[in-house]
Amino acid sequence: MSTLKTVRIVEAADLDDIATGGAILGTGGGGDPYVGKLMAKEAIRRHGPVRLVDVEGFDDDALIAPVCMMGAPTVMTEKLPQGEEIVVALRKLEKFIGRKVDGLLCGEAGGINSTTPFVAAAATGLPLIDGDGMGRAFPELQMTTFGMCGVSATPMALADDKGNCVVLETIDNRWTERLARSCTVDMGGSALLAFYPMDGAKAKQSTVRGTLSLCAALGKTLRQARARHDDPVEAIRAALSAEIIFNGRVRDVLRRTVGGFARGEADIEGLDAFKGHRLRLAFQNEFLIAERDGETLVTTPDMISLLEAETGAPVTADAMRYGVRVAALAFPCAAAWRTLKGLELVGPRYFGYDLDYRAFSPA
Repeated sequence: MSTLKTVRIVEAADLDDIATGGAILGTGGGGDPYVGKLMAKEAIRRHGPVRLVDVEGFDDDALIAPVCMMGAPTVMTEKLPQGEEIVVALRKLEKFIGRKVDGLLCGEAGGINSTTPFVAAAATGLPLIDGDGMGRAFPELQMTTFGMCGVSATPMALADDKGNCVVLETIDNRWTERLARSCTVDMGGSALLAFYPMDGAKAKQSTVRGTLSLCAALGKTLRQARARHDDPVEAIRAALSAEIIFNGRVRDVLRRTVGGFARGEADIEGLDAFKGHRLRLAFQNEFLIAERDGETLVTTPDMISLLEAETGAPVTADAMRYGVRVAALAFPCAAAWRTLKGLELVGPRYFGYDLDYRAFSPA
């Protein structure tokens, strides 16, 4: 492991920016970033800083394990983890495999899961790879670039706040999602897990690179824009080369927790240049479809992020409230998702929408 290249050393103070950026990349999902940030800060204070590294430095036969939190975001804000569950899941996975993990990966760069890997990395002293398996957040476990590259999601270990731990072996990754979701519901709606164990060669092939650094950069951009009294929404738009597809006020939100997911849609009434227009956002944990005046503008897997118009703070699907003034941004997803294999996993038809994917390109 002497060839590992350190991207940066992450201290507790760095997590504010990372959590903010993770919520922006989370496209409305991934859970409340505040919860994950508190857990990660406490772990770093207790155990020391985390070494963020480039995946290229790992030997091809190294053992890499992604970690994350699973469940409905609406549950995560009320059922807080103890903080040790993610380490329990990792140790159970190591015991099952019969080998120690050499490095950790972020399952998804969104919301709470942009910071939960720092909990495991701080507690174990393991290096954390600067990257993830989505480049954003998606609601189901099989929706990863790891799976697209042939990595099995199992063996997987799930742990809850009561001390229960389940190890799964499944016939394919969709069965992993199905059985893990059932376990998570029985565990109270949220669980911490270690999954997709892979060798270093597969990690290099399948990781969406640089996403944790991007999270940190987005958080810093927003913080500095506020300090300079610049337009925070424009600062984020420019950083992502995104397009502002709508400005308005949340008029109504229909939200329900079904089968371990937060499903629903939001109705946003236009303001300023968009006065007289309406935006509809459909979500399953994450924002999946954006329609303006009945015309589809953006579909999954391309990215839809909602920001508070005044502060630029990311607005998650579970935090949307009547009357909040927001700006909707859209920008392209990681290139892997635009392939036929990627669209089979996360395209609009997978989620039940009678729509063909049309790649979004900012104006």
